[in-house]
Amino acid sequence: MSIKTATMQPGYSQTQPAWVKRWFNPEALTAWLFLLPSLVGFGVFYAVPAIRGLTVSFTNWDMLQAPQFVGLQNYARLIQDPDFWNALKVTSLYVLWNIPIQTVIAILLAVLMDRLTHSSILRGILVLPWLMPNVVVALLWLWLMDPTLGFINVVVKGMGFQTIPFLGSPDLAIPSIALINIWRHMGYTALLIFAGLQTIDRSLYEAGGVDGASEFQMFWGITLPLLRPVLVFVLVTSIIGSFQIFDTVAITTKGGPVSATKVINWLIYEHAFVRFNMGYATAISVVLFLILVVVSFIQMRLMRAGEVD
Repeated sequence: MSIKTATMQPGYSQTQPAWVKRWFNPEALTAWLFLLPSLVGFGVFYAVPAIRGLTVSFTNWDMLQAPQFVGLQNYARLIQDPDFWNALKVTSLYVLWNIPIQTVIAILLAVLMDRLTHSSILRGILVLPWLMPNVVVALLWLWLMDPTLGFINVVVKGMGFQTIPFLGSPDLAIPSIALINIWRHMGYTALLIFAGLQTIDRSLYEAGGVDGASEFQMFWGITLPLLRPVLVFVLVTSIIGSFQIFDTVAITTKGGPVSATKVINWLIYEHAFVRFNMGYATAISVVLFLILVVVSFIQMRLMRAGEVD
């Protein structure tokens, strides 16, 4: 019997391709079974809405009538829209205030915890602001920064100075909002960095001490390079979250004063739920997504996220 005839016989098993063995062996099928709930959730709550949003961005839709296809008209309008460019500038300014200060303070807190104490109580206190809802944190600081009755300005007046319009000044509003979110997130970020510090081999510091290296030299030569994977994660996720700021602005300034805090997400909200121009709002959302993809890619390339020290 020839080989060709044998392959036609019932029960003959051909050699399976390598990709079939890799993705459809018993172990892989078990893994897919455990991943199935997450994949269904991702598809229903992320993938399908994202695809739907992309299609809406090519339409003119007021959410009352049927969408009308307009092609790239929303994107052409966006390029010429001064409100969008102002929102992008304001958001970038917020990121530049928030990320460097938050990261430096978090590293400092993490190093102090690593060197001085490993108290779980202290770690719980640090993470407490992060556990509070953003709305509660924004309301708390709105009261504290009130120009008339706020505790901060009461102290400032008691010291003989004039009250400070933290959230009422175009020059101070974005730094003040950044301060609020720095206070909320720095403890959580510090705990992430602290966890990274625990993975560094202590013998490296002992060897550095024997060689006469100072604390500062060991920090720059040992600690920071070995913390790079953690810092990449912290910076990428923090910048993505900062570009998406909304609730703090919604509670404290509502985009004012004089559009000084009109960030991109607030502009999207205005077009979608105030002006009922969902098509244009979705186009801004798509552009924001692309900006975050580009920024994250640049960060990971510059910080060599794929390499290990």
